[in-house]
Amino acid sequence: METITSKSNPLCVHLRKLASSRSYREETGEFLCDSPKLLEEAELWAAQVMAVLYTEGAALPWDPEGMRFPRVAKASEAVMRSVSPMETPQGVVFSCRSPRYDPPERLEPDTLGRMRYLVLDGVQDPGNVGTILRTADAFGATVILLPGCADLNNPKTLRAGMGVHFRSVIYRCTLEELTARLRAADLPLYGAALREDTADVREMDLRRCAMAVGSEGRGLSAAVLAECDRTIRIPMDRTCESLNAASAASVLLWEAARGDL
Repeated sequence: METITSKSNPLCVHLRKLASSRSYREETGEFLCDSPKLLEEAELWAAQVMAVLYTEGAALPWDPEGMRFPRVAKASEAVMRSVSPMETPQGVVFSCRSPRYDPPERLEPDTLGRMRYLVLDGVQDPGNVGTILRTADAFGATVILLPGCADLNNPKTLRAGMGVHFRSVIYRCTLEELTARLRAADLPLYGAALREDTADVREMDLRRCAMAVGSEGRGLSAAVLAECDRTIRIPMDRTCESLNAASAASVLLWEAARGDL
């Protein structure tokens, strides 16, 4: 078993750069995960794990001697602290080959016949993006990210997603690409915003549609709003002005899936 004691080891340098640099992740086609739970999910869903670094006594899902990955190495606590993006490392970090997030030329129903999408417009907090991905997975919707959103492969996004990256289809595209595919599939786009045509979300048929949620501070962009067939609102107490992106997405996804559950 390989043992790494130097923080300047090339593998450690590579893992640190994966944790800190979006451009490096895109250049190498890899991303970094931390925690035994994510390693278990990666193996369960046949993700392409490239390298695993662990510390003595870490709560590994398997005996490290039996791990069948291209590279497995043991590291000291000091080395792990230098590599892990977490303040309190859980004793395991690993790199994975990134999947492609390009949407197909034509949107098709999933295996259960559903065509329900959640569009994120400028949602920049990686924790919110990861939480939304996890919620969409629970309620049978596919997430589509427009430019300006947090990196799907940011360690914080991956941590909040709790393995959803390994088991769900996720798309990333431009607004023009999105609208072309929605029109081809005859799917309406509903925006979570207020304007003259705004309807209560409880009154809308959300079984076959795309719903757009905007950034935490500005809401939906003017460009996305211009493409919306209609806007929808979530009723709430008059003392509350708005929900954050992850909370709003959760309510919309629940309403859309309520008839299926």
